[in-house]
Amino acid sequence: MGRLDTLTKEYVKQPSVFADVFNQFLYHGRQVIDPDRLVEIDTTEIAVPYGSDRASVPEQRYRDVLKMLMTMTDGSVAYCLLAVENEGKINYAMPVKDGLYDFLQLAHQVTKASNSHKDTKSKDHKPSGDEFLSGFWKSDRLLPVMTIVIYFGVEEWDGPLSLREMYTDCDEEVLKCVADYRINLITPRGLSDNQIDEFQTNMREIMKYIKYSNDKKKLNEIIGTEQRFKNVERSAVEIINAVTNSNMKIDEGKETVDMCLAIQEMREESRLEGVKEGRNEGRNEGRNEGRNEGRNEGEIIGAITFAQELGVSREDVKKSFMIKYKKTNEETEELMKLYWK
Repeated sequence: MGRLDTLTKEYVKQPSVFADVFNQFLYHGRQVIDPDRLVEIDTTEIAVPYGSDRASVPEQRYRDVLKMLMTMTDGSVAYCLLAVENEGKINYAMPVKDGLYDFLQLAHQVTKASNSHKDTKSKDHKPSGDEFLSGFWKSDRLLPVMTIVIYFGVEEWDGPLSLREMYTDCDEEVLKCVADYRINLITPRGLSDNQIDEFQTNMREIMKYIKYSNDKKKLNEIIGTEQRFKNVERSAVEIINAVTNSNMKIDEGKETVDMCLAIQEMREESRLEGVKEGRNEGRNEGRNEGRNEGRNEGEIIGAITFAQELGVSREDVKKSFMIKYKKTNEETEELMKLYWK
């Protein structure tokens, strides 16, 4: 498991962040899903209710991060399985992977429902012949499964968003009848700034930093003017460092980072290191560069003299030097003034 994969899983599994992801995606930032109503799921011990006798069986793990949402609806408890897939790279088969996992969850529920009915005798319900054969009673219900894919990459997602996009060219009438599945995707570059601002946790700073990591001017403007960048939790900064290859320092023992200050320190260290390396390289390369420049200048003087003897115009000589020696118009003009007689 790579470092980025570990960091993102640990970050997203926090109830506040997990709820924030779904509140942004489903409700545009409205705080509908309460983190306190999310149940942390042991990957082998999730109780899923079925049917009128409420028989329950253990669920098993398929996803990166899986939680159960419990909400009150008309006095009854409504359940939903919410999952998050974390991607550091573009997965061009994502609709197949995601769809497979969702249907595995649903199929697993059906199988467990059937097994639970075999193990539990209900006094309130005698199954019909069809219910007995199918193992799934008419009153049984499945927990809805919703998965969000979070892509933490710098590049724009150019993979398919649905199974339909992955199918080969085919008769449109056939495509209307075949199965389709569309992924729910969150990407930094796929969100507008207003959409990113709908996040309430530091997922907002993660998405915005990654989105503008290749636009230094815009990134400096954002970090310098948005107050929230002055107090970013260390786990979020660690993800930013891993995704963008930044080297912002995180002081030992501190749980938050002033990213504006951290970036200034990072750039100053980089500048000083560059100066040091430049000095060392300069000592080694200075003599060679001087010799080369001397040779070039001697060659230019000889060429100018020879061109004048042949009657070549000053303008033609100047153009030739600009091309051959990759000099600007101003630099070439200075040479011509010195050596053109």
